This record gives sequence, structure tokens and C-alpha cells, in this order.
Amino acid sequence: MSASPTPAMFSGGALRAAQVAEPDGVPRLVEVAAREPGPGFARITIEACGVCHSDLLISSGALAGTTFPVTPGHEIAGRIDTLGEGVTGWRVGDRVAVGWYGGSCGHCDACRTGDGVLCPELMIPGVAYPGGYADSVVVPAVALAAIPDELTAVEAAPLACAGITVFNALRHSAAGPGDVVAVLGLGGLGHLGVQFAQKMGFHTVAIARGQEKRDLAHKLGAAEYIDSTAGDVAQALQSLGGAKVVLATVTNADAMSATIDGLGRRGELAIVGVSPEPLTVNALQLLPAAKKVYAHASGTAVDIQDTLRFAAQSGVRAWVEEVPLEDTAAAVEKMTTGHARFRMVLTTGH
Repeated sequence: MSASPTPAMFSGGALRAAQVAEPDGVPRLVEVAAREPGPGFARITIEACGVCHSDLLISSGALAGTTFPVTPGHEIAGRIDTLGEGVTGWRVGDRVAVGWYGGSCGHCDACRTGDGVLCPELMIPGVAYPGGYADSVVVPAVALAAIPDELTAVEAAPLACAGITVFNALRHSAAGPGDVVAVLGLGGLGHLGVQFAQKMGFHTVAIARGQEKRDLAHKLGAAEYIDSTAGDVAQALQSLGGAKVVLATVTNADAMSATIDGLGRRGELAIVGVSPEPLTVNALQLLPAAKKVYAHASGTAVDIQDTLRFAAQSGVRAWVEEVPLEDTAAAVEKMTTGHARFRMVLTTGH
């Protein structure tokens, strides 16, 4: 396997990073010094990095431990260029991805039971260390996921967060092949959720606003489409026999709440979209059919690896718009205003 270039080989020996200088500031390209990986760490030459809505939490300073200036980015894809002391199982030149899970303590109960994404000391790229809006990143080796040869870096990057989030939620849900699974929302998460659900063998239903999204839903693989503006969503789901799972990818609590009565026996509302507003639900909606409402975190590095492998085998791909690193501010603005179709991916040219 051929080795990738080291950061010292980049133009003039300087590295670029898109930094946010203050909370809610605009990312600006600056030169930064190369960082060397310490014991247990690896340095990655970044080829692509997705722009995720969660990056706004980091750039706003909302997450504890964030210090400014900050370099966001946690949908990272590239090649290992340097390994720190004691790292085994990886070689220089290996193609790797890193997501929201950027390392964990390794000694808490969550880590010891294989649930490191819920570690109280979770290391998030952009918070625990400079993230992926850059030419290079240094990460704990435990955060690395292998990229299959079938996927390009641009294809792999958004799967490291958006992809794993919906893939993991679906595969750990109560749904089995043939069950009715509804995906609420057709945005950055939802367009991947529909694809994964269809490839997993579920009877896939897409729920979104407006008839104009019907063709998109079917193109992504949905067998049914429900226009949430045209009638009662719960009744529409019950007409299909009731949903075993509703995967909520939107950020609208009212839209999530409107699906609960559409769940079937032991149906589940699995929430992966972030909303600060409370859901509207009462015990009588849940008890008679033993329904569940819960949230699902993304997953660890091995879950990312599983996501990438499944996508490579099944043909699931994020619909992306590639933007060079120097245009990071424009890419973030397009994502923030909801004009991305469907994921913005920064590329470095490496």
C-alpha cells in the first residue's frame, strides 16, 4: 500500500485550518503548525471532511470543553501519514475515517461494555482537539475506522457521522425485514436513512412536507410517501398497519410527536434529530401498545467501520456537494441556511 504525503510536503511546509475565532464566528482559513502524534495517536492527511449541523454546536461554544479558536469537523476521511508510539493494527498509508466518536477514556463502565460513544470523557473532534476542517488532524488510534476500497474519501466522510447515526439506529431498533419503517425528514440524515432502511429490507416509508418531495423519496428507495401537510401522519401510518419504527431525523419536536400515534404494537420512535423543544406525549399513548420513545447516539469507530462496509456493499451513498477547504465559510453557510442538498463536503486536494 502506498504511503500518503506527510504534512511537511504540503505547500511551503504550512498546514491550513478553517478556524472559528469566537463563539458563532465565521470560519476563516489560517496557517497552523503540524502536530506530531503522541503515544497511542495517529496523524491523518485529510482528503475530505463533511460539514455537519452538529459543528454549529461546537463553533457556538455550546459543548463543555470547547476552547477558541476552534477548528470544527468530525466527518473526516483521509490517510494515515504518521503513527505514534505503541499504535498497532494500522499502517502508514491506510485509508481511515473518524466521526463524532474521536476517542474515549477506556476505563469507565460505558467503555468497558463497548459503549464508548456514551463515555463521560468522550473526545469529540473540534472539542477535545482540532477537528477536520484542515489539511491534517491528530486523533487517538482507537477512533480510526477503515475505509473500504469501494468508497472514495468524499463518499466516506459524511457516512462517518450522518451515515452511522441512521445506520446504527436502524440496526439496533426492533424492526425486522418486511416491517414498516418510516423515516421522518428527507434532509442530510433522512436521505441516508431512507436508503439504509430500504437496503436493510424494511418496508420503507418517507415522511416529509409537500408533494414535491414524493419523487425524491421514491428515488431514494421509499416504497411509500406521506406528505405531512396533506393529512394526519399517524392515520396514514396506521393505514399501512402501523410503523414498527419511526426514525426521526428532523429538528421539529411537533413533527416527531405527530408520529407517535402511528406506531404499531411495540413500535418505537427513535430520535436522531436534535430539538430543544419538548415532545408532546402521554402515558396513554404508549401503554396500550407498549410503545417506546428514545434517542440514539451515533456509535464508536467499529460502528463507523460497519456503516462504511454496508454502504460499500449495498450502494448507499450520501448526495454531496464538494467544496474546497478555502471556501469553508460558504459551505457552512449553505448548510446552516438549509440549502445543502444534502451534505456539504470540504476537500483539501491531497
